[in-house]
Amino acid sequence: MTTVESPTAAGSGANATASFRTTEAYHAGTAAVSPQRVSTVVKAVLQGVHQAIRDNDVTYPEFQAAKAWLIEVGEGGEWPLFLDVFVEHVVEEVAARTQQGTKGSILGPYYLPDAQRLPATATLPMREDEKGTPLVFSGQVRDVDGTPLGGAEVDIWQADDEGYYSGFAPHLPDGNLRGIVVTDDEGRFEITTIQPAPYQIPTDGPTGKLITAADWHPWRPAHLHLLVRAAGHRTVTTQLYFQGGEYVDNDVAEAVKPDLILDPQERGDGTNTVTYDFVLERD
Repeated sequence: MTTVESPTAAGSGANATASFRTTEAYHAGTAAVSPQRVSTVVKAVLQGVHQAIRDNDVTYPEFQAAKAWLIEVGEGGEWPLFLDVFVEHVVEEVAARTQQGTKGSILGPYYLPDAQRLPATATLPMREDEKGTPLVFSGQVRDVDGTPLGGAEVDIWQADDEGYYSGFAPHLPDGNLRGIVVTDDEGRFEITTIQPAPYQIPTDGPTGKLITAADWHPWRPAHLHLLVRAAGHRTVTTQLYFQGGEYVDNDVAEAVKPDLILDPQERGDGTNTVTYDFVLERD
């Protein structure tokens, strides 16, 4: 019998940090931001904090508790977890103001680069006894003018039927339910996988302590993660959810958008099917 170990907040944070450190954004660092923007944004953040203290009559014990918590978040390596869950959705919302095409959503902390490349019609890598309702997810990748984008990459990753991600749960094989599907000449793809489950963000560290102290719930609705990219086009980072799914209406990360909710149909053999097309704008 396999022993299932739940991912820890520290482990998830460490893996997410290691993944982020491989990105161009990390290596660009503050060099990609002008001193004027640093000053403007940091002043605005501090002013917001100062005003919250005034508006809520924050006491010294409350301030010291907040200071202790911030220290714990850093020492526990949970900044990627905290920022991805509670902050990223607003950054994405601002970015979307000037973007065309498919709606975006947050990347989240569970992305891993360099997944296995797969043909346009493919089954995601999974265990022989992978539990869950089979799902066939198909669609087309097009330009904003309707031109099919052959050779586009649909980079997809997801939780399993118990809410665990490979690379972040010790009992899962590397690459489980992850893949980069390359579209055919007409920009089409068909991916066979399983429907993921909702999952609880790790609560054993300081992020969980905050959630408990505020009496919030720690759950995210079931979803598919996607990075859809094609040469000469803006990469779309998004998540697709499932109609009627638990927590769709009260996602802890506040990342659900109506345009991103799927409505799978059962085809008679126990398999659900759903179609969703992606539209990419030019760089």
